[in-house]
Amino acid sequence: MLKRAFDIVVALSGLAVGWPVLLALAVAVRLTSPGPAIHWSRRVGRGNREFPMPKFRSMRTDTPDVATHLLEDPGRWITPLGGFLRKSSLDELPQLWSVLAGDMSLVGPRPALFNQDDLMALRTAAGVDRLRPGVTGWAQVNGRDELPIPEKVRLDREYLERRSFGFDLAIILTTLRQAIRARGVSH
Repeated sequence: MLKRAFDIVVALSGLAVGWPVLLALAVAVRLTSPGPAIHWSRRVGRGNREFPMPKFRSMRTDTPDVATHLLEDPGRWITPLGGFLRKSSLDELPQLWSVLAGDMSLVGPRPALFNQDDLMALRTAAGVDRLRPGVTGWAQVNGRDELPIPEKVRLDREYLERRSFGFDLAIILTTLRQAIRARGVSH
């Protein structure tokens, strides 16, 4: 109950205070590449249920709908502003809407793409599918794109076992420090 209330207060506050930044980023995305400013990605959340997750579009509109690490040459698909958005994690800001909607939490395992069957199967076996996915998470702050899937799931399971309000706050603070340094983003 405390976690959900915290999620709502932070998401509402972030959207209320950050709307000028969100608007400026949306305009910048539209001006630097054709297509919509927001990409609605098909993601898998709690109970392996699909939901639409918004992100500022950092990839071209014709990019295959797979995890970035599965693209042969990820750099060729990134928009002119996309590299900056991804390294700074600003592309994630629209997910505050998903937090308000209840599809996501501020902290939890990152939501899998709808076609990441290997990740979903391992998470289900580890019981991690019971958690609401997060804008950030324990696996995120421990390697992000650099981690192999079994290691991500091990860290997601560790989060499941250790979760608490204090642990969430520590993950959020670590995320903010890493976002400033653009740590863990490979594309």
